Amino acid sequence: MRSASLTIRNIPGSVLARLRDRAQRHRRSMQGEIIAILEIATAEPQVRMGPREFLQHVQKLGVRTPAESAAMIREDRDGR
Repeated sequence: MRSASLTIRNIPGSVLARLRDRAQRHRRSMQGEIIAILEIATAEPQVRMGPREFLQHVQKLGVRTPAESAAMIREDRDGR
């Protein structure tokens, strides 16, 4: 596979700081983080499902959610 170099100029300081933070979180160099971002951005597009299609997919998988989960979420949310 062929590789190339790319120069990006005039990166805003705020973008650069967030990129540096992101690279540190992922334990990568800045170059490694940028390559990872580019790989994700140029990957084959995934088919996005709407809410109805997603529900049908979950139901087809047989995933069940306990009835008390809504209460747990409310309790967590209200405890903030």
